[in-house]
Amino acid sequence: MLKKVLITNIHTGKSSETIVDTDTHEKALIGSGAASNEITVVEDIVGIDETIHRLTLPGDNLEDRVKFFNGLARCLERNIGMIKSLQLQANRVKSPTYRGLIAQMVYDLSIGEKFSDAVSKHPKIFPKELLSLIIAGEEAGQLSAVCKRIGGAQKKAAKIISKLKTGMIYPSVVVCMAVGVVIIMSFTLVPAMKNLYESLHVALPMGTKILLALSDLLLHRPYLVAMPIVGLYMFFQNWGKISGTKIMQTLFMKLPVIGSIVRKSASAVSFRTLAMLIDANVRLSSALEITCEASWHWYYKEFFSRLAAHINVGRTLHEGFLIESHWLGEDSRSICGLIELASETGSGTEMLNEIADDYEDELDGLANQIDKILEPITIVFLGIMVGFLVYAIYGPIFNLGDAILPKSGKH
Repeated sequence: MLKKVLITNIHTGKSSETIVDTDTHEKALIGSGAASNEITVVEDIVGIDETIHRLTLPGDNLEDRVKFFNGLARCLERNIGMIKSLQLQANRVKSPTYRGLIAQMVYDLSIGEKFSDAVSKHPKIFPKELLSLIIAGEEAGQLSAVCKRIGGAQKKAAKIISKLKTGMIYPSVVVCMAVGVVIIMSFTLVPAMKNLYESLHVALPMGTKILLALSDLLLHRPYLVAMPIVGLYMFFQNWGKISGTKIMQTLFMKLPVIGSIVRKSASAVSFRTLAMLIDANVRLSSALEITCEASWHWYYKEFFSRLAAHINVGRTLHEGFLIESHWLGEDSRSICGLIELASETGSGTEMLNEIADDYEDELDGLANQIDKILEPITIVFLGIMVGFLVYAIYGPIFNLGDAILPKSGKH
């Protein structure tokens, strides 16, 4: 339930409103981040008002996640208590979701629960891979380092996603305009064409038949116009679940350019996690199992799971990498070489961090060029769409002479 907290400064008299997504007024006060020199009034937001607020206010987002973990890491590094550290993040985040999350976690910790237990109650906000890292950080006494690492990784992810969104603006506009033109023509120009061609008994090409069939469908069932819009909305709303399926992850790996981005992203997260766990003196087999849980792509879950099995039967890390190198793609020889170097020099953490650094640098380069990559794809799509419309509309015109001249010759 949404709570509106009206906060008034007793010295200046200035007021501000904060929305918190929580179940009690007490938690709403915690999530609002009100200071000791402020007066608060809490109101429930219900009914249609709540629906409108949920549609217009920011939800769970990467920016808030970055602020939450980075701020938490700074507080823990300075030996500030966990409850106080959480309370200090309330004014850093912007979404009602995260404010309510902070309030709930403060309450859970106040009744004796561990931080990881409090985190586990919010799987939609903190996916399984983040929970695995937090549990490992608690067990190794490295929670501040884990939070700092999560914050840094999420910040880089947010940066890449921002660049991807920027690069998608032009293709999205072009696609929407193309779809809009086809829909408008289906209601206006195409019906007139249909009457003309039917009266002249002109043979129609396949493209024209498809366009006429689409127009006829939309004229008799105009509500179908909303289907692409609803479909796209549902697709993006459930993108997290869709992209997390094994089928989609395998498909992404096989796509040109996209596959490289996915592999480098998954590799960077996985190798950075393993380096952090080894640096925290976590037993190697346990570190590999935790890395398996923390990896978001099933390729790397499988890879690190198999590595852990090899370690458990007495093989070295380098031997495990060599046996399972086919999971690592085109960079497998380079990575195995670095792991061999690490085993000879005893610099495992440095080598793993170096691998992660290289992947992250390459990701930054790809993200900077995403607009240049998408532009030719957009141009090709636009050319196909325009070519189809020209062919469908003007193709039958070349047959009009055959339909008209015979009629003229009879008189």
